[in-house]
Amino acid sequence: MRVALDEAGALLESVMRRLGHDAVEAAVIADHLLDSEIRGFRQGGLARALSIAERPARARSPMRVTHETAVAARLDGGDNVGYLVGRRAMELALSKVRAHGIAIVAAHNTWYTGMLSYYAEMAVAEGKVAMIASNATAWVAPHGATEGRFGTNPICFGFPGKDAPVIWDIGTSIIIHADAMLARRLGKKLPEGVAYDAAGSPTTDPAAALSGALVAWGGAKGSGLGLVVQLLGIMAGSTVIPQDLQGFGMLIVAMDPGEDFGAKVSEYADWVRTARASNPDAPVRMPFERSMRDRAAVRAAGFIEVPEVIHDKLRKLAA
Repeated sequence: MRVALDEAGALLESVMRRLGHDAVEAAVIADHLLDSEIRGFRQGGLARALSIAERPARARSPMRVTHETAVAARLDGGDNVGYLVGRRAMELALSKVRAHGIAIVAAHNTWYTGMLSYYAEMAVAEGKVAMIASNATAWVAPHGATEGRFGTNPICFGFPGKDAPVIWDIGTSIIIHADAMLARRLGKKLPEGVAYDAAGSPTTDPAAALSGALVAWGGAKGSGLGLVVQLLGIMAGSTVIPQDLQGFGMLIVAMDPGEDFGAKVSEYADWVRTARASNPDAPVRMPFERSMRDRAAVRAAGFIEVPEVIHDKLRKLAA
């Protein structure tokens, strides 16, 4: 069904308020979820609000900085959802970069960090470079295994450009946990080769995959990257083995690259696009171009298409 962007945002804010968030927190979470939906990542958009609501209630506390230097900080997320913690961590990092040119911020005691590119955009908007990693519950099997040992573990790099930023944001599993969650809600099957059931057999059943494990992206190399992100999250303060939707760790490194770096990024991006395309109908593009294009198109249209089952559940929650 077609839903106006303003209506979708207001609905998400209402749901978050019903879940105990104040008006400012609800607006921050809703903006992140709606941007995910607008950019085409529907598994992390409106449907993610349902997953937030389904998490067993736990006492949360205000975020607090537990250690700080001129260029570094450790942030205790207070078991708040990562949309709040990640934003606060990036704000903290940027305040230090403005003063000292570099910053590293570790956040822990959080969950569902969302799109790391959302935080990277905060950095590149100020002409800064960002490297971000976040670990998660052990939903993903290492290469050569069928049991989960690390999370879907996104890693993101953001570079400011004169015309447009270059942002590369990936999960380290072929599909992410939210893909399986959304497929289960919509009664759809998963693609072949992306998940195992609890017995270790390949499955296309999302419910079985959620009880089993997801397949690491990129074989041994992607699996290794997922393991590295897990360790970075542990360094940030997560538990060694994060339990279900709790105790995640997030690490941000931000840098000021200098005034002329954005022009160099754009110059290089233009050169990359001139590479001979293997398919003449699919010109070479830079990371994040599709997201920016889709976002602009949806905002111009003023609406999104939302499955009725998702919309109905959100309205019931809001009510």
